[in-house]
Amino acid sequence: MGKLEGKVALITGGARGIGAEDARVLAAEGAKIVVCDLLDDEGTALAEEVGGAYQHLDVTSETEWQAAIAFAEKTFGPVDILINNAGVVGFTPLDTCDLDEWNRVIGINLTGTFLGIRHVADSMKRAGGGVIVNMSSTAGLMGYSQLGAYVASKWGVRGLTKSAALDLAQYKIRVVSVHPGPIETPMTAGLDVSFARRPIPRIGQPAEVAAMILFLVADATFSTGTEFVLDGGATIGEMMRT
Repeated sequence: MGKLEGKVALITGGARGIGAEDARVLAAEGAKIVVCDLLDDEGTALAEEVGGAYQHLDVTSETEWQAAIAFAEKTFGPVDILINNAGVVGFTPLDTCDLDEWNRVIGINLTGTFLGIRHVADSMKRAGGGVIVNMSSTAGLMGYSQLGAYVASKWGVRGLTKSAALDLAQYKIRVVSVHPGPIETPMTAGLDVSFARRPIPRIGQPAEVAAMILFLVADATFSTGTEFVLDGGATIGEMMRT
């Protein structure tokens, strides 16, 4: 029997990249997976692969969140695990970032995470507790040039996680945030990043993030409101050239 036998997990941005790998790893441990995304064909194919179900979800839409939770409950039962993975990045300096771009990034990355927490809470209460994993970034720990909206959204996810953990602890719901550095996914394709001056000098892999996700939902039972970093050591300091 797997670590997550009988658990119901809803994963946003689940059609590919980190979300898809999360779905595979959690399903292998017995979880029933609800894959949520805007990429209907890829999401449906992945759901079939992992023996789960697919639901179209725009994370900025309150009505679509309500529909996704209702679908999960009707299909498998109350939600035990939510992976708030959906996100976007926008490379725009703050002095030229227009309001529409700012609102797009904040809306998906931060407001979408808030709506997920808000709408899954009642389902998790019915389940007797649960775990919410919010996907932040190293951009939630430090600043990056040309990524002001993204950085603001990911710092917001980090803070939101801590407040949600305090609010929901009474219902046996844990809330944590995950902070990857660059991971080899479609989102980072073509990104020019040097890894030479970090302790682990390479890009991360989705499987490494999924392994952390599994640990957080299955084993980290005394952790809530805190952040877990997967960045090859990039945020611990600068390595000197010799």
